[in-house]
Amino acid sequence: MTMLAQQIVDEISQLMDQGEFTTAETQLQASVGEGQSSSAWWLLKGRLLARQGQPESALEHLDKAIELNSENREAMFLLAYYSEQSGDEETAVEMYEACVSKPPLSVNALINLAVLYEDDSRFEEAEMCLRKVLEVYPNHRRAQQFLKDILSAQNMFYDEDQERDREKRNAVLDIPISDFELSVRSRNCLKKMNIRTLGDLLRTSEAELLSYKNFGETSLNEIKAMLSQKGLRLGQAIDDPNAGLGGASGDQLPDVDPVLMGKSVNELELSVRSRKCLQRLGISTVGELASRSELDLLNAKNFGQTSLAEIRQRLAEFGLTLRKSDPRMKAPRPSNLATT
Repeated sequence: MTMLAQQIVDEISQLMDQGEFTTAETQLQASVGEGQSSSAWWLLKGRLLARQGQPESALEHLDKAIELNSENREAMFLLAYYSEQSGDEETAVEMYEACVSKPPLSVNALINLAVLYEDDSRFEEAEMCLRKVLEVYPNHRRAQQFLKDILSAQNMFYDEDQERDREKRNAVLDIPISDFELSVRSRNCLKKMNIRTLGDLLRTSEAELLSYKNFGETSLNEIKAMLSQKGLRLGQAIDDPNAGLGGASGDQLPDVDPVLMGKSVNELELSVRSRKCLQRLGISTVGELASRSELDLLNAKNFGQTSLAEIRQRLAEFGLTLRKSDPRMKAPRPSNLATT
């Protein structure tokens, strides 16, 4: 690159830093003749397009910059970053790997690569990236936190049999009262009390039912017999709050400490993958998380059963559960993203 070209690079970079995109574009176009053979020119053009909200066009220009100079690490990093933002994680991984394959150490590239590895359950490779950062910068807080998350994810236990049993149990609790052959008086009383499902009954005591107008021992015995057939009983959710008997879709959250509900989800110390999924869903507080259902979370990109189990465990430590999913909703389709 000639000295004049370097001067143009510096001037245009400064204009972009100052937000003067129109002037920067004018200068780029003025140097297009000699610039088309320069990797630096294509890099500048790619940076400008990205700043102007045209990431797809930026990717094409950054790719051209690398084609002209395979050692252009800045172009590699930006191509990786914008590819990840557009959902092309395969290209992102490839470019980040190219960035970190040679010195000098690129901290941001290593950390971003570790996040992508962790998303793909390549925990050992993610751990290696972060340890490389910490070898040079032992007090790097972000790398320390990510490493802690990854080590925790590798040791997380997920009991599939227990999960299946819990899902079957919750499916029973979502059965509408109308599906059972109860007397007209019992059905009407339950309807007026806003008791719609078996789960609602489990959160209701015998005394509450008997206190309702026109509800007597006959109706009580009828309902108790119905629950007994399912191995359930009135007030069970009250007596056993850890049974995971959440409310049906649309229920309000129980009365809890508003300070707790306003806490940041960062205080749950979740793994990187879980935090990224919550960020995509716009969930920033414990209360917002507790108001979401399991299907809401499972529909998020890269969110699986391991992350779900982790979030349930963290919420349980605060005495909270996720809102129950509407039984009419379908489970998310499996992702068709290629894995490596």
